Amino acid sequence: MENKTFHIAMYPWFALGHITPFAHMANKLAERGHRISFFLPAGTLRKVEAFNLHPHLITFVPVNVPQVQGLPPGAETTNDVPFPLHPLLMTAMDLTEPVIEASLRELKPHFVFFDFTCWLPALTRKLGIKSVAYCIISSGTIGYLLSPARKILQRGLTGPDLLHPPQGFPSSSIKLHAHEARGLAAVTTMDYGSGISFVERNLRSFSECDAIGFKTCKEIEGPYCEYIGNQFGKPVLYGGPVVPEPPKVALEERWEKLLSNFEVKSMIYCAFGSECVLKMEQFQELVLGLELTGLPFLVALKPPMGAETIESALPEGFQERVKGRGLVHGGWVPQQLILRHPSVGCFVTHCGSGSLAEAMVNDCQLVLLPHVGDQIINARLMAGDLRIGVEVEKGEEDGLFTKDGVCKAVKAVMDNESELGKETRANHAKWKEFLLAPGLETSYINDFVMKLSTLV
Repeated sequence: MENKTFHIAMYPWFALGHITPFAHMANKLAERGHRISFFLPAGTLRKVEAFNLHPHLITFVPVNVPQVQGLPPGAETTNDVPFPLHPLLMTAMDLTEPVIEASLRELKPHFVFFDFTCWLPALTRKLGIKSVAYCIISSGTIGYLLSPARKILQRGLTGPDLLHPPQGFPSSSIKLHAHEARGLAAVTTMDYGSGISFVERNLRSFSECDAIGFKTCKEIEGPYCEYIGNQFGKPVLYGGPVVPEPPKVALEERWEKLLSNFEVKSMIYCAFGSECVLKMEQFQELVLGLELTGLPFLVALKPPMGAETIESALPEGFQERVKGRGLVHGGWVPQQLILRHPSVGCFVTHCGSGSLAEAMVNDCQLVLLPHVGDQIINARLMAGDLRIGVEVEKGEEDGLFTKDGVCKAVKAVMDNESELGKETRANHAKWKEFLLAPGLETSYINDFVMKLSTLV
């Protein structure tokens, strides 16, 4: 079986934060000669084609997104619609089942990797194909929120329930504030397309699949992954860190010129992913907090709620005060290349799993400012379990942060003499070395493939 190559179909949730890590995994498998048929929304193809490092083995299969009432025409990913419309996008994805079935009958893959399409395991079983629920959300998040031990479908779920871990959950640093527990309980139980709640979708996916795969290492999330495997009675496959390949291109001249103006490790880079839109007051507190640090900074964010442009949202007099040391940019930036730049010493992140993966293999200190969902638990794992970042303090009830809180967290990690700064720097260096160790990724992917072979 060792030399056998597989044909694997992939159908991730229509969100770039899910499609991209699936594409990275596709590359790692294609490197070993496995063939990948990758289903994704037709219009998204051009955004991810550049990720395909093995076009002779990885084929993107475009899927037309069905029209659903209330979904804006042309909307294909979560990037195109605000959060309240995500369930409509999920409904559209559910409506692709007949198309996916027809394609799978024709393609006859050995496996299908999926995440939120809870109908796939029943479909693949009917076709004699194995299904793998491949999680790009941290296992700590899944175990804490969605464990069968919570009996959510029978009992429901409230904020106070989430202030305590589920029965049998591993000892950890995960503690939620009241406002986070309320928000996470609401999201977990909300209708997430086709009248199926988010929790029901996930419970069905994990209960009915043939194996659960995680984009992580045993050394980092082992206890949480094993807990989930035991809870659902499924084999657990570790994909390893799946560190994205460093970009082959050089940093664009305008960014190179800007960053090179500043001393090594002196600059703050702040970005919250492709979907986060802050409220106006919080956006202003954030940039004022960065101004307060006295350090140079580059902020890459979408305009906040109620603002057409980034410039119109900036506090009065802000641009004049920070001229020459601070830039707030409203468009896309080449994050991987910026994080690798010698001038960047601190990354203020929303704790999306993709951003954290990129940050952990670079040297910049981490300031954690989570907003929603798994970002919150990711932040606790980084600051608590791994101790490689400092979280910005927020109000216990309202969940709001202040400019002073932002400044304090940045200063804590950027102060070379502080105990906290020394500790986070040392821990970050240790985990970076571990993740980039020669052979680590190879051994994880080889083991992953070996476990796959036991399923067929």
